Amino acid sequence: MYSYEDRIRAVRLYIKLNKRITATIIQLGYPTKNALKTWYREYEQRQEMSIGYVRSRPKYSDEQKIVAVAHYLGHDHCIAGTIKALGYPGRETFTKWLDELYPESRMRVVSKAGATLHSEAFKNAAVIDLCTRKTSAQAAAQKLGVDRTTLYDWKNKLLGPEAPASMKNQNNSPPSADQAELERTVESLKRDIHKLQLEHDLLKKANELLKKGLGVNLPLLTNREKTLLVDALRQTYTLPELFAELDLARNSYFYHRARLQGPDKYAEARLAVNDVFETNHRCYGYRRVRASLRRQHLCLSESVIRRLMRQERLTIATPRRRRYHSYGGEITPAPENIINRDFHAVIPNEKWLTDITEFQIPAGKVYLSPMIDCFDGMVISWSISTRPDAKLVNTMLDAAIETVAQCHDSPVVHSDRGAHYRWPGWLTRMADAKLTRSMSRKGCSPDNAACEGFFGRLKTELFYPRNWQTTTIEQFIQIVDSYIHWYNEKRIKISLGSLSPSEYRESLGLTT
Repeated sequence: MYSYEDRIRAVRLYIKLNKRITATIIQLGYPTKNALKTWYREYEQRQEMSIGYVRSRPKYSDEQKIVAVAHYLGHDHCIAGTIKALGYPGRETFTKWLDELYPESRMRVVSKAGATLHSEAFKNAAVIDLCTRKTSAQAAAQKLGVDRTTLYDWKNKLLGPEAPASMKNQNNSPPSADQAELERTVESLKRDIHKLQLEHDLLKKANELLKKGLGVNLPLLTNREKTLLVDALRQTYTLPELFAELDLARNSYFYHRARLQGPDKYAEARLAVNDVFETNHRCYGYRRVRASLRRQHLCLSESVIRRLMRQERLTIATPRRRRYHSYGGEITPAPENIINRDFHAVIPNEKWLTDITEFQIPAGKVYLSPMIDCFDGMVISWSISTRPDAKLVNTMLDAAIETVAQCHDSPVVHSDRGAHYRWPGWLTRMADAKLTRSMSRKGCSPDNAACEGFFGRLKTELFYPRNWQTTTIEQFIQIVDSYIHWYNEKRIKISLGSLSPSEYRESLGLTT
């Protein structure tokens, strides 16, 4: 901020130099062009400069803000329509009002449009049409929906500039050697295009029917999968060319086709596998599906369950990595890393782990703070909130302390170096309950790997596979809370003998 003397000096020099902005700034070393113009206008109007800067009143009142946001909510959430109807404010200002008065309205839509790309098969077919046309090249280009110059460029790249662009026989003369060679080239191109189209259709059907990637090696598919592809395309292509492309024997095709058309001996097992998968958040792999079926006295081998899940396209979501960071610097001395990546506990309430994770949905952000027991992975207590403040972790710690108040256990509580675990409220509660603090090294997430693993499973099984566009903050909090209850009471862990944490403690005679 410039003083009165600085501003008046600049204006007077500006006038002295015949209002040359650049010369004034170079001589003084300040200000910017716009600032100098503003100061001169003020001096010209008042013949004086104000002593200090006066804070301007807000341009819009609170009533105008409320009216604008109400119009936005009542008219299909259209920012442009609201600004056009009311005549105010700007888009940036209105976005700030939405964040202030109605933060749940934030949504993100990302799209991208690109230029039309033609496949190699399309280009080859276009060159054939150009060379075998009976009309002009312009008419052929308009028929294909491309430019005439583009059509000739494709011809030059494919056949070379020396090749003629038309096979029309001029003056009914006998075809020359070049024309005969061109005809053979065209026929060869037609065969190549047909082969490429066949391969493209096979890859496309493999992606649709078998959920294979477009880069799959077709000969490496099973004979049953090849049979499904042949049946899907036998109306378009002949059986011999399909067999040759897939490297499938004729008798193998008819054998698997008869089996596919016959009765399915695993019909009931398919229904049971689907039921287990759907009722457990679509996150059970074949091991836990098999363990659940054995509880229902339905014993199947791992290979059968894997095949049934593959045929029914029951696949679990793949993990994505994104972590919430709460490190606020070394605001207090950090305790020693007592856990030291040893997450094995012989008894309950020996080692506890905690951290904070963030969920970002269109309605806003939600934060989860759990306390996890290393003994069996049970979530001892948890709190969910829309703000990552001290109350989030303190209420979770209070609930965890209540679970060990009667048995007088003093577990080690391990966390990262986040500011939440170094504030006075957390330190006081830890001291009063006689709990031992332990912290990871700075920026070293493997030091709290067991807790990070819980977050990864939660997001992979619950958060990433679902669409949260229409979910409110309150609904999302209830869904996460229900998942953790299911995680403790019903979710199978192979390491616990195919039992949930609650069932495992009951089998040991321990109270939860």
